[in-house]
Amino acid sequence: MRHLSLPFKNKTILGLVCLALWPATSALALDLKQAEQMAVQSDPSVERFRAASRSYEEASYADDTLPDPKLRLGASNLPVDTFSLDQEAMTQLKVGIQQNFPAGDTLEIKQKQSQYLSSSAMSLAEDARLKIIRDVRETYLNLYFETTAHQIILETKDLFADLVKITEAVYASGRSSQQDVVLANLELARLDDRITKIQAKEEGYRSTLAQWIGDAAWNPISLEFPQLPALPADVDLNQVIPNHPVIRAENANVEASKQMVEMARQEYKPGFSALIDYGFRSGQNPDNSDRVDFLTAMVTMDIPLFTENRQDRKVASNIQKTAAARHSMDDRLRRLKQYYDKNYYAWQRLGEREELYKNSLLTSARNNTATALTAYQSGVSEFNTLMRAEITELDVRLEDLRVRIDRAIAQARLLYITGEPDNESK
Repeated sequence: MRHLSLPFKNKTILGLVCLALWPATSALALDLKQAEQMAVQSDPSVERFRAASRSYEEASYADDTLPDPKLRLGASNLPVDTFSLDQEAMTQLKVGIQQNFPAGDTLEIKQKQSQYLSSSAMSLAEDARLKIIRDVRETYLNLYFETTAHQIILETKDLFADLVKITEAVYASGRSSQQDVVLANLELARLDDRITKIQAKEEGYRSTLAQWIGDAAWNPISLEFPQLPALPADVDLNQVIPNHPVIRAENANVEASKQMVEMARQEYKPGFSALIDYGFRSGQNPDNSDRVDFLTAMVTMDIPLFTENRQDRKVASNIQKTAAARHSMDDRLRRLKQYYDKNYYAWQRLGEREELYKNSLLTSARNNTATALTAYQSGVSEFNTLMRAEITELDVRLEDLRVRIDRAIAQARLLYITGEPDNESK
């Protein structure tokens, strides 16, 4: 950064103070990697989906198990006049067990459904993790822009303060008008307004970041430009997008819906119930022999005869649910592809602009300002020309920073689609 030929005693003192405080500030500086890790560890949405996945997994073991048998206890054919157990020959004390058997392959199909739902929830957990990382990166990058822009404007403000002194000195020598002094002070005040706007945006981004990482969002951030993992060299969207966690979740939901159709079809088959009772009889027969106990074995079976308003409707309903799940997956596929294409083209064009600023615009803006300053001090040009050059250089520097930040944001969005093979964010 250039400096004007004026005393800088105050700046020197400030620089020494900053240098003395630098180790402590650097130790507390929050970088992007730390923000990502803290956000993933503290966000409840990932664990919510993982807990749901474990719940479905546990349920799948129970789903493939027969219902608990039922114990039957009671008395049969008990005379109500005496309530005596040995008065009538048919009086029995019964103990038995009953077991129900669901129709067809209902248990196996229900188990598969729970497994698909478990897989869906786990994929949603991975998608939630990727979304958190993407959103934290976008917020952190925007925060970095505001804090860095703040510093750039402060540097320009120092130069403008020096310009005010130069203008006053030139005005005192009679080589300029008072309007130049007023204009210099006006531009200095406009820079203060810019700083206020930037501070408001900075606080907004810190508040957003705080929802993931808490009070750490208010720490100083690293001065280094945030680095992101490189994008894959060759991306085949026909492979990448169908394997994205959100698509895997949608596909698992489709498969779970298909199991519901199969379960509905199993209701065309009969369900069974097996019953065994042992009947104890007290008392004696007329020939004084003991009464023989009874054993009862019985099987009951459903008879699905009238299927039009029950089984047929259930099958049709679940077929439509499966179709809805498939359409939802197709819509997700379309949206993800559009999201990738949009950000990929933006990333490419921003890369071209970044090279333009790096190789041409920044240098030209600096040279223009230096030339305008020399010309003004030599009395060749007017103060307006110098001010326009200073403002142009400031705008070019801020636009260069904005282009680099926007390209990094586009890269973060692309990484949400392509993933990170080295799993650095885990």
